[in-house]
Amino acid sequence: MKVLTFHAEKCKGCMECMKACSKIHFKTDEGSEKSAIQIIKKNSSYIMNACNQCGLCIDICPVGAITRKKTGVVWLDKNTCIGCQACVGFCPTNSMRKAKDHIEPFKCISCGACVRACPENALELVEKQVQEIKKTVYHKLGAE
Repeated sequence: MKVLTFHAEKCKGCMECMKACSKIHFKTDEGSEKSAIQIIKKNSSYIMNACNQCGLCIDICPVGAITRKKTGVVWLDKNTCIGCQACVGFCPTNSMRKAKDHIEPFKCISCGACVRACPENALELVEKQVQEIKKTVYHKLGAE
């Protein structure tokens, strides 16, 4: 499956990736609140926060609105979602987002809009296996 990967050493903080994400998914270029990717300045560099497709949110959804597509991407069905925000509170990477004017949460679906928008090539979609991603998340949580 394709997972968004960040090369911090290339990022200049232009936020074009966030604007592209919000434009594709919410038809606005507000960037920060309505972007599934977050670029955050930390000291003299930048870090990225976006869904790594680990799928740990799938079982927490009380109505089964979150599933894994055949491509491996974790998908939130907005028609099934009841807006309870359990996934937002549960997400171990804080990548499930909530916009003030929308009931349903949203997340990165590895569409590549941000990758195409980045003038510095700081983002790329990389092929990874689900087990590899889960192992990384469990390690970060101290729950190997």
